Amino acid sequence: MILFLRILFIIISTLVPSLFFISSSLNHSLIAGGVGLFLSIPVLIFIEYISHTCNTRTLISAITGLLTGFLTAMIIVFGISMLQLETIFPHITLMKALLYHFTGFFIMMIIVINNEDIPFFDKIIPADTDKNDGLVSYKILDTSVIIDGRISDICDTGFLEGILVIPNFVLNELQMIADSADSIKRNRGRRGLDILNKMQKDHSIKVKISDMDFHDIHEVDAKLVKLAKVMKAKVVTNDFNLNKVAEFHGVSVLNINQLSNSLKPIVLPGEQMHVALIKEGKDQNQAIGYLDDGTMIVVENGRKHMNEEIDVLVTSVLQTTAGRMIFARIKDDSEQ
Repeated sequence: MILFLRILFIIISTLVPSLFFISSSLNHSLIAGGVGLFLSIPVLIFIEYISHTCNTRTLISAITGLLTGFLTAMIIVFGISMLQLETIFPHITLMKALLYHFTGFFIMMIIVINNEDIPFFDKIIPADTDKNDGLVSYKILDTSVIIDGRISDICDTGFLEGILVIPNFVLNELQMIADSADSIKRNRGRRGLDILNKMQKDHSIKVKISDMDFHDIHEVDAKLVKLAKVMKAKVVTNDFNLNKVAEFHGVSVLNINQLSNSLKPIVLPGEQMHVALIKEGKDQNQAIGYLDDGTMIVVENGRKHMNEEIDVLVTSVLQTTAGRMIFARIKDDSEQ
């Protein structure tokens, strides 16, 4: 079907200019047809590229720009015909044909590039296509949160609603990491791809692959912020720098690390805990243990109880950007 449409487009691009100038002369008609045939191939490639890489808003703006360009060229050609310049410029017919192509392409590119600033397209693009007006909840996943893997478990709980958006440029970055020569990076990239495949197979999770890209922006984080602004979506990440940049641009962020820290149980000084001491601390006589959620506990005078499970009393809690640390003393020492 696609091959048939390609051939049909080439035939129309060749015949229409020929029929348009057949009233002038046969030579002019043949020249116009040759020009149409010559330009039909790059135009066809351009149209297919646009249809595969652009969203609905961009396609509509491209069609509007192309029609506007052809209408503008028609007015210009009509004005040139009124001046009767055929005797002065023998190749004026060829110039008219080129004028249609270049004017249409030029105006189309101007409207496509500036389509976000044109209110007309806000009225004709439905809310449930590529631009979100609040009826659809979009969550854009970045590379770090996909590799992290916890997003899949969060989705299984049902706490994260709406549609998860995976941009193509994020998939490309993930593919580059999976193909890395570094074994650690390669394993992380493959883990991220496995998690995405698992999420796509889960029918309870709505996943959408977005072809929208911004070729004038090279950094993936900047593209994520731009895409979130266009789709009125939230960015899901655990990247601290992306979090700050998105907040600066007014984009809502769901940080997995912040969610994890907020779900940890509150611990107050004086509470008793049972912990296994597994390694030595930095200071003398300190020992370190961990809670089930990964929270580190630093126990004073605990080195003599290494590889033992003991009861401790919390003395203080320190909250940092990297997480939370609990300082404690051995219960028997505190009682003494």
